Amino acid sequence: MNTARSSNDKRVSQLMLAGIQRSLSLLELEAWMPSETGAISPTVEQLMRLIEPWRCIVGDESVVELALREALNNAVVHGNGMDPNKLVEIRCRCERGKGVWLIVRDQGRGFDPSTVPNPLTPQGLMAEHGRGIHLIKVLMDKVSFKRGGSEVHMWKGLPKNNDGVSTDSTSSIELDAATVECE
Repeated sequence: MNTARSSNDKRVSQLMLAGIQRSLSLLELEAWMPSETGAISPTVEQLMRLIEPWRCIVGDESVVELALREALNNAVVHGNGMDPNKLVEIRCRCERGKGVWLIVRDQGRGFDPSTVPNPLTPQGLMAEHGRGIHLIKVLMDKVSFKRGGSEVHMWKGLPKNNDGVSTDSTSSIELDAATVECE
């Protein structure tokens, strides 16, 4: 048995995480996980444990958790083809009073989001898969695809009040490279 490879496999099968607290109201996290479906739940659980205390998505934690889970699943299965030599990168920016920005990047070839079939057609409703992107778009306030589809940017702001108005004035924030640098 090649012991160097065993040691490397063990290292890669775990979440690698780095974080910076920029101020009392801003936390930035960067994580890498292996392209294994078994790594998705532990990764989501650990990231949500770090995000929730920042109170940047009060009341929408489960929504963000589900969107993150879907994005990671797409990156592992479709983007990286479950290739054990590829990683999925996650970047997160939590800002109290403004929301959470998430970027999920795979090492795959990407895709054209406009070619994804509508999951709400009769054929789509009968399919066993194909609802992840639609679900992410419904759950998050802003979603965009970059780097030829190998990167999804998501933003969730504060919950809206009974009149449908955001509880703060940041609902028009654009999620782009200036907001969360990922180059």
